[in-house]
Amino acid sequence: MSRQVYINGKFVPAEQATVSVFDHGLLYGDGVFEGLRSYNSKVFRLEQHVRRLYESAEAIRLEIPMSQAAMGEAIDLSVQTNGIEDGYIRAVVTRGAGTLGLDPNRCHDPQVIIIADAIALYPEELYEKGLEIITSSVIRNHPAALNPCIKSLNYLNNILAKIEGLEAGCIEALMLNHKGEVAECTGDNLFLVRDGQLLTPPLDAGILGGITRGAVIELARETGLEVLETTLSQDDVYAADECFLTGTAAEVIPVVKVDDRSIGTGKPGPITLDLKERFHRLARE
Repeated sequence: MSRQVYINGKFVPAEQATVSVFDHGLLYGDGVFEGLRSYNSKVFRLEQHVRRLYESAEAIRLEIPMSQAAMGEAIDLSVQTNGIEDGYIRAVVTRGAGTLGLDPNRCHDPQVIIIADAIALYPEELYEKGLEIITSSVIRNHPAALNPCIKSLNYLNNILAKIEGLEAGCIEALMLNHKGEVAECTGDNLFLVRDGQLLTPPLDAGILGGITRGAVIELARETGLEVLETTLSQDDVYAADECFLTGTAAEVIPVVKVDDRSIGTGKPGPITLDLKERFHRLARE
């Protein structure tokens, strides 16, 4: 059965889902998006994702032509229409068609697009053995240039870092901020375990406050772990006992080597594995 894509209140077959070549989302990356996961046909933390989508839109002065409640209903309907159980949903809002100039005031009809499909970001064996990543030479966007909390359609910063990682034989790459501090990876947040504490960069390091990141922090604190959102350096990463990444698509995945340096024992650590299983249960509840 052909996937059905939601566009502006209607479902159309995926091969017929189109936007104008004059849409500023295409021409300039002028738009916002959210990636969501469904488990057992229910979207995980739907309200949080929808709220963040609207916050991103507000930050770029983009008015979404439907309420948050209606957006949530449309996302749920996309999952049901496509018979998705465990899958991935991409909600996109573009500025709409306009002129070839930058002026967003010359655009009209913002496009609301929802795609629901299956996803397998990383091979299953990597959840058991762990990832090897590098530190990219591409820094995270300067927060004074583009707020990292805005999930805009222009992801070139992350894509360039991703390309560098792939060329080094790694499917993920760590990005530093303009101060040389650890920020996040190209599509995931980063956590370290050191001396029984869980460490992760703070929001002001220039990171996106991930929904999965927040859930993992909650789970860790429920188990009695001390969680510190603190400035981290590359040396902190190299000296960590454990390291793992979190993301909507990735969930929780161990990292065992960074820049050819083994982390801890070079195998996924016990705290990482425990949080991975706890998140797995939480998401599927």
